[in-house]
Amino acid sequence: MTDMAEPLDTAALSHALSAMDGWHGDRTGITRTVELRSFPQAIEFVDRIAEAAEEMDHHPDIDIRWRKVTLRLVTHSAGGFVTDKDLTLGHRIDAILRDL
Repeated sequence: MTDMAEPLDTAALSHALSAMDGWHGDRTGITRTVELRSFPQAIEFVDRIAEAAEEMDHHPDIDIRWRKVTLRLVTHSAGGFVTDKDLTLGHRIDAILRDL
């Protein structure tokens, strides 16, 4: 299966990020760091992200430091640039966070 995701231009990415709470970055990747109430909750958050990522076949870079989770999204198959796939996963991650 070939990924046909197109990289977003700077203006489109800036506009999209302005509507996404806590996300920042540039065309080479977007990131968000969140602090959860406990380490077990941080692990639950990551577990739920893993399920969403598997469904989408689009996987974030995840760094867990006690209760703090940092996520980085980029589409490697689009030359290492941000695409709509990253924005879609970012919105799903935000929904998971709201649900916890």
